[in-house]
Amino acid sequence: MSLPLVLLPAMMCDARVFSHQIVDLSRKHTIILAPVSQESRIEAIASNLLNRLPARFALLGLSFGGIVAMDILRQAPDRVDRVCLMGCSPLPETPEIAATREPLIVRAQAGKLDDVLAETMKPEYLSTGPSRTTVMSQMLTMGRDLGPEVFVRQSRALQRRRDQQSTLRRCKVPALIVCGEEDSLVPVKRHSFLADLMPDARLEVVEGAGHIPPLEQPDKVNDLLQSWLEQPLVLR
Repeated sequence: MSLPLVLLPAMMCDARVFSHQIVDLSRKHTIILAPVSQESRIEAIASNLLNRLPARFALLGLSFGGIVAMDILRQAPDRVDRVCLMGCSPLPETPEIAATREPLIVRAQAGKLDDVLAETMKPEYLSTGPSRTTVMSQMLTMGRDLGPEVFVRQSRALQRRRDQQSTLRRCKVPALIVCGEEDSLVPVKRHSFLADLMPDARLEVVEGAGHIPPLEQPDKVNDLLQSWLEQPLVLR
């Protein structure tokens, strides 16, 4: 029997960001959607999830979820059977970028979440294809539903995140790195840098996708994930 697949969603996203993957992959795999919105430090989010997850699992993290996935790898590498990272970087935030989050946090707390979401979930982060309007609407709806408290916690977590380059260099499991060809937030060259850090990583660039490939090109992403999940297990 295959190991469960743990899905970690992007910032201000919930299970809906993986809706196509849940439908398709759940035919063969047990799917666990793990929340990444309960703490204001990446280390605490990862630690709390590890207390509730199975002894061993496959791990997929998208954007913010990818940052949490890297810390799960750091804290419990022997529990991760394989890892897929999308739309994320192993580097910590620069002081300049961390500082830009402060006025957004203040505005979210002051009841201006819709404006903040519109400013942080920019259309140009997605592909220019016909699905852009639909995907953007889905992203904004998820963000509104999660609310300002989640935005503040996740923003604080990003400000404080650590450098995970050494974590990735030590990773010994099959790794799939997925990047939208039109991702302007975390472009292809950053994904290539991430993949080069990992001893057993494969980089896949998805045409017609930007920062959220699971919603923008679900069929292509599902094919990549199915192949990755079917790779032979790594014996330690």
